[in-house]
Amino acid sequence: MPAPVPRPRAIPAVENDPAHSAAAPVLTSDAPAQAPTATDRAGSAATPGSGLSLLVIEDDPAGSLGIPDLLDAAGKPIRIRTARNLTEAERLLTDDVHCILLDLALTLPPGARSRTPAAGEARPATDRTNRHEDPQTPKVDGTGEADELASLKHVLRLAPGHAVLALTTSGDAERGAEAVRVGAQDYLFRDELDARLLSRAIRYAVERKRADAAQQKLTESRLRAQENARLERGLLPKPLLDGARLSFAASYLPGRSRALLGGDFYDVVRMPDGTVHAMIGDVCGHGPDEAALGVELRIAWRALTLAGLCGDELLSTLQQVLEHERSDEEIFATLCTVDIAPDGRRAGLSLAGHPTPLVVRPGRLAELLPYESGGPALGLLPQARWPRRQVELGGTWSLMLYTDGLIEGRVGAGNQRLGQDGMVELVRRQLAAGLHGEELLEATVNEARTLNGGDLTDDVAVVLLDREPGH
Repeated sequence: MPAPVPRPRAIPAVENDPAHSAAAPVLTSDAPAQAPTATDRAGSAATPGSGLSLLVIEDDPAGSLGIPDLLDAAGKPIRIRTARNLTEAERLLTDDVHCILLDLALTLPPGARSRTPAAGEARPATDRTNRHEDPQTPKVDGTGEADELASLKHVLRLAPGHAVLALTTSGDAERGAEAVRVGAQDYLFRDELDARLLSRAIRYAVERKRADAAQQKLTESRLRAQENARLERGLLPKPLLDGARLSFAASYLPGRSRALLGGDFYDVVRMPDGTVHAMIGDVCGHGPDEAALGVELRIAWRALTLAGLCGDELLSTLQQVLEHERSDEEIFATLCTVDIAPDGRRAGLSLAGHPTPLVVRPGRLAELLPYESGGPALGLLPQARWPRRQVELGGTWSLMLYTDGLIEGRVGAGNQRLGQDGMVELVRRQLAAGLHGEELLEATVNEARTLNGGDLTDDVAVVLLDREPGH
């Protein structure tokens, strides 16, 4: 709870002088000389740069609450509106009101009920004075006890985004402190008001409310980010390679800022007969919709693979999934699938508009697998076919599958792209430096980012499968 603002002096003349109190409640630059009515107190809407605006809610028909001239931090008059009850206050509570000064002695309007305090919540004391009670106004909590802060809770529900100052008597500090715990920014004593104190309290309350709102938005943003991160991590694949004579590594960099998942996707599974199926794909675009579609295609690929589909039959079915799940007919996806024989020496390769994998074998330079007859990307041609080509790998090898985000990065300040040839040369340099496995993968992606002059703009996914001697 914030420390109460110091109350330097009392001004009984303000409350006791009827002539003064009648004219004081509305003080703006064009305030009329005569006592304003409730309608007059509403005033006109504050214009940009006109300073702060205060809504005073107090139900003393004698107008004993004298509001002195108030200035904001820039020296501009603080506009003041007055309301005699909460029903009138609701009409005057517009967006240009910055702060509410509420008399805690105010009663709820007929038919309104205060919130029942939660279990363990402190309840205000019941021995209070200076009441303007309406016997028809329900003011009880769930236990049948009088709710001394019912009017404040009502205002907080009506104006959750406004700063609120609670007004009480000097002998009622306990209720003022309770008002702050319930949600008011501060409390003041009605018999100690002066211009300096009230102006400062209004500015403090408005700034504290803004700070609280900013902190709440920041907290909500962090919680959403954490929830999204947990969700996206759960959607990343967990390769099924138990029993496989292969080592696996992967790198994933979404193009979206502060995201963990993009439109690229990959997966690896091992079948009961020892065949290992690997896949990498790319949905055009890299927003949240593309990320969701990529997850759907990955899950569909795993299910179809485990069901025994392969090659053209699998890709044709995946195209049907894409056509049913995409939000726009122009969305397509590229895909590369590899099925490695149980002995690890050969593999079947199918490409759907996707760049061919890179293979590294002992005694030979890293090179791209030969492939000249790949099919189109999924979602482009309704009756497309995707031939499967048999490739020889040998006894020891490394196979790198990647998406075009890796090869489309720039090289230097011009428009030249890294391309597949540039990527092959890059990998050869890393191999010459003695890098293998995860180190090779990390160094390749990092050098591509360095050549690009910073983060790559498209999603990047890279998968590395290694078959070492003795495997």
